[in-house]
Amino acid sequence: MPWLVTEDARVLASVEVADARSARRKGLLGRDGLDGALVLRPCRWVHTIGMRFPIDVAFVSDDGVVVKTMQMHQRRIGVPVWRANVVVEAEAGAFARWGLRVGDVVEIREP
Repeated sequence: MPWLVTEDARVLASVEVADARSARRKGLLGRDGLDGALVLRPCRWVHTIGMRFPIDVAFVSDDGVVVKTMQMHQRRIGVPVWRANVVVEAEAGAFARWGLRVGDVVEIREP
């Protein structure tokens, strides 16, 4: 399973990668929770309509820089973040536990 890793090699979480259109469309719908994170690529905006739990969302540029983070409650529609090409989703509160912030550089690393 791939990992979300910072530029200083700190492992933040295991990740599922949704890079097929159908997988991105489904996202976290139908789930009651998430261990680790879901990476949507390519992606510039998300919504939480139909989701069962609030999430942390990080918008990441092509070069791996976190350009925006936010917490989204259920039944919300986000706005596109044009500088982003990847979105990382996790259960609400995960980013605070991981210490993930705007300006951090992250990558998906295969084991």
